Amino acid sequence: MPRYEDFYRHSIEQPEAFWADQAKLIDWHEPWTEVLDTTRSPFTRWFSGGRTNLCHNAVDRHLAERAAQPALIYISTETGIERTYTYAELHAEVVRMAAIMQGLGVQRGDRVLIYMPMIAEAAFAMLACTRIGAIHSVVFGGFASVSLASRIDDAAPKLIVSADAGSRGGKVVAYKPLLDEALQRAAHQPEHVLLVDRGLAPMAHVPGRDVDYAGARVQVANADVPCVWLESNEPSYILYTSGTTGKPKGVQRDTGGYAVALAASMRLIFGGQPGDTMFTTSDIGWVVGHSYIIYGPLLAGMATVMYEGTPLRPDAAVWWRIVEQYKVNQMFSAPTAIRVLKKQDPALLKRHDLSSLRTLFLAGEPLDEPTGRWIHEAIGKPVVDNYWQTETGWPMLALARGVEDLPGKFGSPGLPVYGFKLDVLDELTGEPCAVGQKGVLTLAAPLPPGCMSTIWNNDARFVDTYWSAFPGRQLYSSFDWGMRDEDGYVYILGRTDDVINVAGHRLGTREIEESLSSHAAVAEVAVVGVEDKIKGQAAIAFAIVRDAARVATTEGRLALEGELMKTVEGQLGAVARPARIYFVNALPKTRSGKLLRRAMQAVAEGRDPGDLTTIEDPTALDQVRGALSGT
Repeated sequence: MPRYEDFYRHSIEQPEAFWADQAKLIDWHEPWTEVLDTTRSPFTRWFSGGRTNLCHNAVDRHLAERAAQPALIYISTETGIERTYTYAELHAEVVRMAAIMQGLGVQRGDRVLIYMPMIAEAAFAMLACTRIGAIHSVVFGGFASVSLASRIDDAAPKLIVSADAGSRGGKVVAYKPLLDEALQRAAHQPEHVLLVDRGLAPMAHVPGRDVDYAGARVQVANADVPCVWLESNEPSYILYTSGTTGKPKGVQRDTGGYAVALAASMRLIFGGQPGDTMFTTSDIGWVVGHSYIIYGPLLAGMATVMYEGTPLRPDAAVWWRIVEQYKVNQMFSAPTAIRVLKKQDPALLKRHDLSSLRTLFLAGEPLDEPTGRWIHEAIGKPVVDNYWQTETGWPMLALARGVEDLPGKFGSPGLPVYGFKLDVLDELTGEPCAVGQKGVLTLAAPLPPGCMSTIWNNDARFVDTYWSAFPGRQLYSSFDWGMRDEDGYVYILGRTDDVINVAGHRLGTREIEESLSSHAAVAEVAVVGVEDKIKGQAAIAFAIVRDAARVATTEGRLALEGELMKTVEGQLGAVARPARIYFVNALPKTRSGKLLRRAMQAVAEGRDPGDLTTIEDPTALDQVRGALSGT
């Protein structure tokens, strides 16, 4: 086994040779002519000229050896349905879905927006898109109509695939009314909407536009839809992520580079082997669901668990029951979920046989040492942190134990992953930070395979957003603060911009501010993320109202706070609803009018707000303190 240090250095110093070797992990219909093309850097191209297909590599190529092996294990504790699809059965369902899409006019390069709960048909839809060369854009099912409409207008899908409803914690959430409202708001109109009826909520069909999935599936029962071979750099999907402006960013992913990066990560980071079973507790609406529920495990010839439900229903042992019943080998979750489980009866962790489980991986927000140590001791399994972003598509900080079994350190996701030329730089000088010094986490071009290729339909925004923090140098900014220790392990210290991380969900404070500002009572508002022991961060808002009389009494404040909460939930979804909204008469700003969000965040967390020499009105921060203390 090579030393990781040597392995990493090889990936940085000889990227063409390194990634050409990793590219052997997938099938190529035609070989590439150039491994790495940086002529338009930072728009990096990988495996130029090579032709491949994500669906072929995830499904078809396994049929010869493992057609009868479990591929997709669908579990819903919301409906009581559990169903295992073998690779042969998954192939058949994906082909049928692809045939339906083609019958509805979807062709190579068309976009298909998927707004679905965690059901097997959502996986079929994603794989069917990549099979026929369509570009899927999955929107998290909890998103409200305004957010959904903005994504419809940006992606301009020919087809939308949705369902009557999702369910969480026993509560049914009707999707079709949200989708219909979004389409009323959107300028772009898809030609068709394909609907899965789960029988959970009433669902009206729009004649000529809406198509029933069950009926369409019967008509294509014996269809044969071959894979469309795509050039490596053709888009595979768009995934929207919150930004520092109200307009979401469509992260665009390629095809060949993504397949290679995921296949390598399954072996080198996650220790996956053909025939293993992986249980990732995320949602397909997030990047973790794309990479490690759908594509990564299937590329590796593994079974993947797709779970609809919470970690507490029917009780807090449900995840461990799944591990025992389906002999899960790798589990991937988030620190937030572990903090939730920590509050439950510890006996539930001992109820089931976890002998099949080799490793628990955690990502989504920083893993604090008490949480990491508690779950490690509770289940007696290695707990491996890792850090990455929607933009990178796979881990950029981790311990690649498939290369060398290095020790972990609680509080750190590990070392820079092979292929990522990562550094911690001083925000002002751009120089490398000393050990223990806080700086901006950056990546030097070229980014490795699997990372975003651009922002959908907006190359200029891609450059301006990610590559302009250090003028004159091609450095990608992660917008996260980091710090190295004496062994090179990196620690994540929070965001440098206005994106917050709530239970692993990235939320733009600007989006929440715009939603709150849409209420007639609000004159001005600031939203910040504050530390939360369960969720990692929580959004709180400070608002100035137009009519102070509305919040002059406790009853008035509570009533308006409730109205504002409903406004955000209606426009952005429940996940974006602030934990609290405080009413103030002034907000702390610089003399140039910039809101001092970091100072507000520090006060809310009980920390020193630091240098306030630039503040225009020092009493404004006292307003924030008073609101928080209830005085």
